[in-house]
Amino acid sequence: MAKTILITGGAGYIGSHVARLLGARGERLIILDDLSTGHLDNVLHGQLVVGDAGNAALLDDLLHRHPIDTVLHFAARTSVPESVRQPLDYYAANTCMTHTLLAACVQAGVRHFMFSSTAAVYALPALHQPATEHSPTEPHNPYGRSKLMAEWMLRDLSAVSPMRHAILRYFNVAGSASGAGIGPRDLQASQLIKVACEAALGRRPVVEVYGTDYDTPDGTGIRDYIHVEDLAEAHVLALDYLRGGGESVTLNCGYGQGCSVREVLSAVGAVSGRAVPTVDRPRRPGDLPRMVADPSRLRRLLNWTPRHADLATIVRSTLEWERGLQLPAARLLTRV
Repeated sequence: MAKTILITGGAGYIGSHVARLLGARGERLIILDDLSTGHLDNVLHGQLVVGDAGNAALLDDLLHRHPIDTVLHFAARTSVPESVRQPLDYYAANTCMTHTLLAACVQAGVRHFMFSSTAAVYALPALHQPATEHSPTEPHNPYGRSKLMAEWMLRDLSAVSPMRHAILRYFNVAGSASGAGIGPRDLQASQLIKVACEAALGRRPVVEVYGTDYDTPDGTGIRDYIHVEDLAEAHVLALDYLRGGGESVTLNCGYGQGCSVREVLSAVGAVSGRAVPTVDRPRRPGDLPRMVADPSRLRRLLNWTPRHADLATIVRSTLEWERGLQLPAARLLTRV
């Protein structure tokens, strides 16, 4: 019987793009999503099961009823500011849920596990930029800590079981697959490129820029933005690597080039033809001044060659997606 892939959070933004690529090449998929942030319209392939990825009984049923040998774990909470306000919620959703899922995977004999992690696991000092997979991990917010704890569990488990894993540490993900009908639908989104595009289209009155006195060229935070399609391709290549007998691995997913908040706002204005209205605010707790990837291991080990490594391309695809959404015109201020 053909093997099946379980994708938790597969109706969400990143999970749905990965599922799209896997489904298009004929993989058998089960999408497990509670639809709290995921959307039915994002599910283009596979069987959707509406449920909680931390429900042990549900996981036991799925993993024993279907020939699942691979799990891709995207289900999580991902807002840094929210994690500072609600730390226990983040440990429950990101750490405890992963524990429950891993326990079920061991019981069912799952061979391959891919974990959606984050650059927020890295330490602050700029001397460690760009960040390699060996850079110090000292998260500065509960979101990063909740993800790093899950990484530790996965590594310890793989050391004493046949399971092999790939941990993909995302930098700042943006954009959407052109014409595919999937993309970021969160009405309270905080991703800079998305909310800047919404403001340029008149859906938000202003973008609040948090932090204008960082030690960066223009005083605003610098991030490494990666197009979601290039990130999705990295997952497919990582899966093939594990299936081919590759050892467990941790990989940075970024382009190795940083853009400041003001540079992003300028790019959105140039592509949209409309200046983005902004207001400056003080720094927020938990935010970092700079975070840029060293993706050389990803490029070398998986022969990954990004196809959208250009800020204007990412902005253009985001604007295309946002123009196609039917959303109310009146929106709340967004803090980025």
